[in-house]
Amino acid sequence: MEFETDTSPSKLWFPSKSSEGIFMSQRKYALEMISEARLSGSKPKKTPMEQNLKLTSSLSQFMHAPKKSHYEAALHVVKYIKDQPGLGLLMSSKSTEKVQGYCDSDWEACPMSRKSVTGFCVKLGNSPISWKAKKQSTISRSSAEAEYMSMAHIVAELTWLRGLLKELTVDIKEPMKLFCDNKAALQIAANPSYHERTKHIEIDCHFIRVKIQEGLIKTEHIGSNDQPADILTKALGHQQNAFLVSKLGMKNIFHPQLEGECGN
Repeated sequence: MEFETDTSPSKLWFPSKSSEGIFMSQRKYALEMISEARLSGSKPKKTPMEQNLKLTSSLSQFMHAPKKSHYEAALHVVKYIKDQPGLGLLMSSKSTEKVQGYCDSDWEACPMSRKSVTGFCVKLGNSPISWKAKKQSTISRSSAEAEYMSMAHIVAELTWLRGLLKELTVDIKEPMKLFCDNKAALQIAANPSYHERTKHIEIDCHFIRVKIQEGLIKTEHIGSNDQPADILTKALGHQQNAFLVSKLGMKNIFHPQLEGECGN
């Protein structure tokens, strides 16, 4: 089965349509970026960042005054894109009307401010529809608190998405599942009397409990190795990175070994 692709020059995302659904990628833009960086002949990288590499800040936060380490990290990202420039999102036509959210955090990820990083992604059926990675605004005193703050961010996103989908006539009847790999954070969300662990957490985070009590959110535990949001908070090894990319539902219809998965 072939995908029909719209490659209008004005478009950043190039959608391809078939009975399988709509596939979106930035392949043309990625190839142009690789060429402009003069990395067409370079060896591709299997991960977007070296594992255990500690920059003085996240790459995008030093765009106004980058150092050599940031420049080298940026080239590493381009080389990672070079490995599979056609990697994109398949919005499956067979997706069910189920919303699932995954959240994770990297405690004290910033070596300067000691602030943690929140990462989350949301899937409608098997298709990713929302994702984000952001440094938290306050310093968390424990990994559980950092994870709970991450849960608060995604609950707000899930609440907004539910309203948006309703306007698009997609009625989400079942509770939206929220997967977290930190059991302590899940206990804080489920137990209103867990005061000793929560009294120092900002009060606006506690609306998670309200959404659970209203039946809009259902929290579940997920193993750390199976947590797709983990890819948004830290550098991973090659095999784990590839596994989570696949778990997110990303496809590559241009790759000979993967074309069968997308109907070609």
